[in-house]
Amino acid sequence: MSFPAWILLYEFQLFFVTAEKPKLGLIVTIAAGVTNIALDALFIVVFQWGIAGAAAASALSQMVGGIFPLLYFARRNSILLKLTKTCFDSRAVAKCCTNGSSELLSGITMSFVGIIYNMQLMKYVGEDGVAAYGVLLYVSMIFAAAFLGYSSGVAPIFGYHYGANNYRELKGLLKKSLIIIEIFSLSMFLLSEGLARPISAIFVGYDKQLMDLTVNGFVIYSFAYLFMGMAIFSSSFFTALNNGLVSAVISFLRTLVFELGAVLLLPLIWRINGIWASIVVAELMAAVVGILFIVLLRKKYRY
Repeated sequence: MSFPAWILLYEFQLFFVTAEKPKLGLIVTIAAGVTNIALDALFIVVFQWGIAGAAAASALSQMVGGIFPLLYFARRNSILLKLTKTCFDSRAVAKCCTNGSSELLSGITMSFVGIIYNMQLMKYVGEDGVAAYGVLLYVSMIFAAAFLGYSSGVAPIFGYHYGANNYRELKGLLKKSLIIIEIFSLSMFLLSEGLARPISAIFVGYDKQLMDLTVNGFVIYSFAYLFMGMAIFSSSFFTALNNGLVSAVISFLRTLVFELGAVLLLPLIWRINGIWASIVVAELMAAVVGILFIVLLRKKYRY
């Protein structure tokens, strides 16, 4: 029932950035998260509603994040964007769907590849491997969020300058973005390597064998952060330039070709270490593809 509000929460974040109100978008996201936490405590701990209470808390928090922006952009004000009477534009809708196809493809293929990862881990290690992979995914989601957040936040700015023919600004923003991505990538790699054992101990410190397996996975998996940012950014960059085809190609190769191929082949050589290394190989190859597209299309987009 709250799915429409969740869609609004996600979509309006891009509108907040475009309307030069990124801080307000951050506040809305935090407000939704705090609402979820507070209602979880109320519904689960106080009212004893169990899993239904958790679902209700999530639904209400999404409504907070989705309905407020709707009201904000609908009211009379001086912001750059606001909701008005409109008509259905099938060409614009089709263009948006086509341009966003890379993100759709990425989400679907990541879920499929995740299933293959679990199957390979059960084959070579068993349940401990799946448990260790779960810990890596939790941490990876936090680290990848920085890349995803920056790429999504800067995309409307790229799109604006490209549409306004501000090629100098476009070139300068791309250069700064690449520097920022590389700084984040190196920092996350070093942080992950340094915190591999403490983070593993938090989740699986109760089992020494599982702990050693998770730490070993962390040490190898961490190398992926050196290339992950570039792979994510390059796909988002071409989406911002309205080139959904190139963006989709990068996403498709990154997940369904490189990652799936690596997780199927590398364990034949290195067994469990091959599974951990598969994400590193996939992100490296995706980053190379993204850089190649940026270089090859620089004259077309004049950045």
